[in-house]
Amino acid sequence: MSLKVENMPATQPIETRRMVASLEGVSKNYGPVRALRVVDFNVCAGEVVALLGPNGAGKTTAVKLLLGLMPPHNGRVRVFGRDPTNPENRKRTGAMLQVGRVPETLRVREHIDLFSSYYRKPMPLAEVLGAAGLEKLGERKFSDLSGGQRQRVLFALAICGDPDVLFLDEPTVGLDVEARHMLWEEIRRLVERGKTVLLTTHYLQEADTLADRIAVINQGAIIAQGTPAEIKAQTSGKKIRCITGLGIEMLRRISGVTEVREDREAVEIHAREAEPVVRELLARDPQLSGLEITSAGLEEAFLALTRNNGQNENQQN
Repeated sequence: MSLKVENMPATQPIETRRMVASLEGVSKNYGPVRALRVVDFNVCAGEVVALLGPNGAGKTTAVKLLLGLMPPHNGRVRVFGRDPTNPENRKRTGAMLQVGRVPETLRVREHIDLFSSYYRKPMPLAEVLGAAGLEKLGERKFSDLSGGQRQRVLFALAICGDPDVLFLDEPTVGLDVEARHMLWEEIRRLVERGKTVLLTTHYLQEADTLADRIAVINQGAIIAQGTPAEIKAQTSGKKIRCITGLGIEMLRRISGVTEVREDREAVEIHAREAEPVVRELLARDPQLSGLEITSAGLEEAFLALTRNNGQNENQQN
């Protein structure tokens, strides 16, 4: 798995841009648990890469390796072409992790001042507060903040040094819709300035909206990589939503149907092709109503990829 970043526009083909960070044939175990299995993964300069996967898939382990917080058991980890523990790398790197504590008694601006002192050319305090939506909270103690406000402070600490590469592990957990969209806009602005972002998230809309490239990891292995459109294309299909008197099991037996689930008063049917399934539905239920047909999205592609990979693993075992 290789990650790499530098200041070239994300519109260039990946092969012509320099890598900022990389995992190259990396494996990592926690006792008998194989967290990463010979992973090759890369992040290029000036792009947003979203690393997606179920809980326990290896996302956070990959981020920690790239930050030099732990060594791999096998393979090589590189950031800016060097070992991630190199002090020069840390001056060019920002990180927002799921776990981690900061002193509860310090005020927001004091936290930012402290973290900014670790960098050569940090962003001005007012700019950091504005970017994280903390303009009115600078004098507030961390202990007095809500969960969403704390999350915004952690984002501020990740960007305050004006780093060249940002590692954001589930950055919008606990944020309301407005705050989430504000953070998305700030990530876009950072990339416009030539920064590079590796993002892990459970919000598939977030990945679809922000990412230039997506990597799907499951059971410690990268199982798919590509643009959001390319990932979605790997699971071609349609969603059919309708109100019908037919039962779930009967719907599942229709040729071409891959999945059926209830959706309030309607049902949502996933199919390889919509037309033959719709013809069969109308033939079996002339009273069918509320018919909607849409293309399968990132959620469907993600579920299909991880489900199929899990089934293959079970068959091999």
